[in-house]
Amino acid sequence: MALPTLGEWGGNLAATAYLFLSYTSMVAYTSKSGEVLSRAIGVPEPVSGAAFTAALALLIAGGGTGVTAQVNQVLTFFMIGLLLTIEVSAVAFGGGLSLPASARGEQVPAALPVIIFTLVYHDIAPVICAYLEGDLARIRLAILVGSLVPLVSLLVWDDVALTLAASSTDPNSLGILDKLETEWSYAVVETFSLLAVGTSLIGTLLAASQFFIEQMTNLAPSAKIDEAASEEEGSTQLGWPTLLESNRLSFVATGAVVVPTMLIAAAVPDSFSIATDIAGGYCMTILYGLLPPLMAWSIVSKLSDQKAGLEQVEAASRAGKERVSFTGAKPVLVGMGVFSVLMVFQQILQDLVSFNTYLLSWAS
Repeated sequence: MALPTLGEWGGNLAATAYLFLSYTSMVAYTSKSGEVLSRAIGVPEPVSGAAFTAALALLIAGGGTGVTAQVNQVLTFFMIGLLLTIEVSAVAFGGGLSLPASARGEQVPAALPVIIFTLVYHDIAPVICAYLEGDLARIRLAILVGSLVPLVSLLVWDDVALTLAASSTDPNSLGILDKLETEWSYAVVETFSLLAVGTSLIGTLLAASQFFIEQMTNLAPSAKIDEAASEEEGSTQLGWPTLLESNRLSFVATGAVVVPTMLIAAAVPDSFSIATDIAGGYCMTILYGLLPPLMAWSIVSKLSDQKAGLEQVEAASRAGKERVSFTGAKPVLVGMGVFSVLMVFQQILQDLVSFNTYLLSWAS
């Protein structure tokens, strides 16, 4: 959409930001899965993270979109169940509805990239628009009501986490951590963490691999037939040689995403924090904060220059449909654009300060 609305520069910027978002997200998920598995089974983080990522990559490349979607639905169902179990148990033991005494507001700017990174579920907006056939009222209702579910869950999770953090440092606390620190609760939390990372990794890897498949298909049109056949037959093929041959393009595309991310996650210390800062501070801010207002502005500006477009809007409004008013949307679009630009510059400044600190420590 960026290409037809903003031109070649917009298409290139969107593609570059999407690629960086995909790779940084994959690095973050690979690193975090290795951390969780390392605590659970004692295997080094690089090895466990790479094995976990490779297993999901084989599922996507070999099973195809249909099998992957079914597996992801099952994992998501169990993840939501564990999340509710954790939150209800924590609240039952006295967690939540209190804030730590020592709040540190100066840490908010550093946390903004991670907060933005949690909005990755907005990737499903095009799917919702297509599923609801462009019905603006239903799309708005679906997004607003659907967003309440993760919002409420996240607020309860944060409330419980802040309470537990306060109880861990307060000698006069109610001992919530002591009540929760059992073998059962530890296993539940670790399993939930792994499922959360796994479902996110599946979504990101599936989208990124499909992007590479599309690009390779455009370069080699003959590959389209093979890939279409693999989607229809993928899960019914027997034997690894047949599976590799029928899904060759899918394996190549998935490997192009997985191999670099596993190497980076293993080689870079604290890659999870670095990757989330890049993904949230730059990639998602550009993709979902800067480009959409520019695209909307460009679309409506072109429509305003076309008499036919104006006549269609007026006819729709007379027919009882909602009147399209760009004037009221201008402040929102400008605000989103300015906020996104400030976020990018803030992240650049923060990264420069961190890099300078690293150089000083290395020199000393």
